[in-house]
Amino acid sequence: MVYYLYILQCADSTLYTGITTDLARRVAEHNTSLKGAKYTRVRRPVRLVYNEVYSDRSTASKREYKIKKMSREEKLKLITPLEKGIKS
Repeated sequence: MVYYLYILQCADSTLYTGITTDLARRVAEHNTSLKGAKYTRVRRPVRLVYNEVYSDRSTASKREYKIKKMSREEKLKLITPLEKGIKS
């Protein structure tokens, strides 16, 4: 099974980090359902700005923990290369 670590940018520009086995479903839940995290429910819409793929939950969870300990500036540096790639 594949696990995704992801970072969402909320409407208020805050960042949310999580893991899931179905990235598209989870982002949709954050945007439309009560299954989205309480934190993101009041900060909709959210958009996916970063993700990594892992082969096991343990490794994904350890990486999630490390990212959650990062400062906002460190997270933005992690996201920036992806963001530059998206913009034309």
